[in-house]
Amino acid sequence: MRFSIFAVLLVVDSLFAQAPTPAPIPVARDFHGDQVLRSIDELNWRMALSDVSDVDVVTYTSLPVAKPANPTGQGATNPLIIHAMTFVPKKLDRSHGNPLIVLVHGGVHANFVSESIHVVRELVEQGYTVIAPDYRGSTGYGAGFYGAIDYGGREVDDCLEARTFMLERYGFLDPKRVGMMGWSHGGMITLLSIFRNPEQYAVAYAGVPVSDLVARMGYKTESYRAIFSAKNHIGKTAEEDVQEYLRRSPMTYVSKLNTPLLIHTNTNDEDVNVLEVQRLISALKAEGKKFEYKIYENAPGGHHFNRVDTKLARESRAEIYKFLAQYLKPVKP
Repeated sequence: MRFSIFAVLLVVDSLFAQAPTPAPIPVARDFHGDQVLRSIDELNWRMALSDVSDVDVVTYTSLPVAKPANPTGQGATNPLIIHAMTFVPKKLDRSHGNPLIVLVHGGVHANFVSESIHVVRELVEQGYTVIAPDYRGSTGYGAGFYGAIDYGGREVDDCLEARTFMLERYGFLDPKRVGMMGWSHGGMITLLSIFRNPEQYAVAYAGVPVSDLVARMGYKTESYRAIFSAKNHIGKTAEEDVQEYLRRSPMTYVSKLNTPLLIHTNTNDEDVNVLEVQRLISALKAEGKKFEYKIYENAPGGHHFNRVDTKLARESRAEIYKFLAQYLKPVKP
């Protein structure tokens, strides 16, 4: 299948709905360029995985914008429209129940990029159906959606609604065999999801997860901290409202863990310092929680050590898949 850049540009303007206007965004950004790149990425997904998977772009609704610029304005309380990519194995036997994985992308502002193609292929080949939501704040959907970010808040609900959407749409998915996985900020959303809604997920994997926003604000740069204190984001610094940062941190909810969980971290992670994840692990142990974890020592790749396509990364992902398969029971584990 061949696609031209001209075809991509033709669909860009009609592909992305704008969210109700949130608080102003205090940064300059090429939102149209983001949309073009998102469209190209979607085509990459289709071309790369069409041999093993039915690939689709879907939309569903979630909670309204958390901080609309005009709370009483037209559409301010409308459900927010969320885009997601779905992958259904072509050879899947749809006559009985099958497992589902909600795969959550990372980044404060990012989207589900096609550099993860090999990971999705590995999941699909095992027999997993996958949905990857571009939750509020993701790039590629215009200024309104970007500014609707609710870090550690309603973005978690957006991912829960992805689960609901798939179970309603596909009768061959087993609601008791839904897993969740993500790296970095996606790992954070995974943790918050199973802490808040443990009955909805059979198992979870959190790779190099953001775990403690208060500690994170302490070791990150001023420019990074400014993203969070911006008006369209949390709106205050951790110093000004430490409780709000704690409310959005997985560390705060470790006592609620009731879902089988595997955590990976890496001592040379240049983004999520290993100390942040070690604090999470220690807190879970202090609560007497049963979970599994592994701390890799200076694994090549740093923050991305087991997402690249190296031998070590493939071995690490094999550990993940073995753990997930115990609870999700795919047809080809």
